Formats: sequence, C-alpha cells, structure tokens
Amino acid sequence: MQNMDKLWLKNNTEGGDDLSSRDILKVEKDMAPLPVPDGEHKLEYEYWLWYSHRTPGKQASVQNYDQNLKLIARFATVEQFWALYSHLIRPSELSSQSDFHLFKMGIKPMWEDEANRNGGKWVVRLRKGIVSRCWENLVLAMLGEQFMVGEEICGAVVSIRFQEDIISIWNKTASDAVTTGRIRDTLKRVLNLPPTTILEYKTHNDSLKAWKSVPLLKS
Repeated sequence: MQNMDKLWLKNNTEGGDDLSSRDILKVEKDMAPLPVPDGEHKLEYEYWLWYSHRTPGKQASVQNYDQNLKLIARFATVEQFWALYSHLIRPSELSSQSDFHLFKMGIKPMWEDEANRNGGKWVVRLRKGIVSRCWENLVLAMLGEQFMVGEEICGAVVSIRFQEDIISIWNKTASDAVTTGRIRDTLKRVLNLPPTTILEYKTHNDSLKAWKSVPLLKS
C-alpha cells in the first residue's frame, strides 16, 4: 500500500515538512521567517501548505481532523511557490476524501483558529474534470492579492470528493457584507464561472455547529 502521507507529491518517495497540526502547536512559535534569496520576488505574505486525507466511511471528528492534517511545505517568494508547485500532483489526481489547504503562515486550516473564528468561507461545488484549473487560478489570485480586501483572506481549500470537487476561500469577518461580496465577485471572475453558478457562503460557526450535530460526515 502506498504511504497516504506522501500522495500529495508527484514522486511520493520525496520528503516534506510532514508535521501534524499537533506538532505545529509546539513548534510554530519557533518557526523563523523563510529567507528571501537575492533576486527572488517576495510575496506579500508567507504561506504554508497542508494536506489531509480521510478514509471514506470513517467517522469524522474534530480530533481526527486535527490528526489528519499534515504540514508539507512553506514558501515566501514566487520562486519558492513554483518550486513547490512543480512537485505537487494536481488536485484532480488526488484520491477521494483528500484536501489541500493553503493558508497564510500562522493561520491553521481549522475553524477554531483565532483568525478564522469569526469568519466564513465561500464554497464552489465543481463538476469533475475542472478542479485543477480552478484551483490554480484561485491560488494565483490569492498570492497575487487580486481580492483587494486587505488582510481579510485567510486561505483556500480544495476538496476532492467522489461525485464532485469543492473549492473554498476563507476570510476573517463573516459579518462584513461588503468584504464578503467583493470576495465573491472576484472569485467568480478568477474562476471564470458562468453567471448561473451558485456560490454558497458558510460561517465557520455554522459549520462547527453542523459538524457537532452530525455523527458521521460523508463529504
């Protein structure tokens, strides 16, 4: 059987930071900013990329979600991003129940994180076959600060499921209708979505309540 913790790499024998979110709680304060080599183009923020995979049918809980999260890389420049991206398999090649979570450094991809606690996310459900293009467009827009909402953006997630794929972008303040509206409009533009596409906004508080009320999550 293949090592599920390495299925995010094109060559799964290569390494990565491969730290669980529990490890991150211990070492995050000691993480020094990544160096920016001469000649490289520094991004506005440093980012970390996480991977998670859940066995289909396995009962979900906040605890095993936390355990399934793996930190696989960090980057702070355009060049560091492309070096990482060239070694990652595309979302369409991930197995079902797998996710990539790309967040600003220091913001964990969890509803309970201080930066996410009062926020929410725009969710786009995609038919099979287009997720890799949409994910790349979303990531480039986020890294390039195309959303123009200051520090509101926390990160983005791509989720591979059996019958559909899901992309979401997280922001800090769910109650700010102007900001969430701007994020929605930019998301439609960068993903080149048809006007009839339905986008759903979910607050993290509502998501957490739903999580706790459903004993077995299937998506």
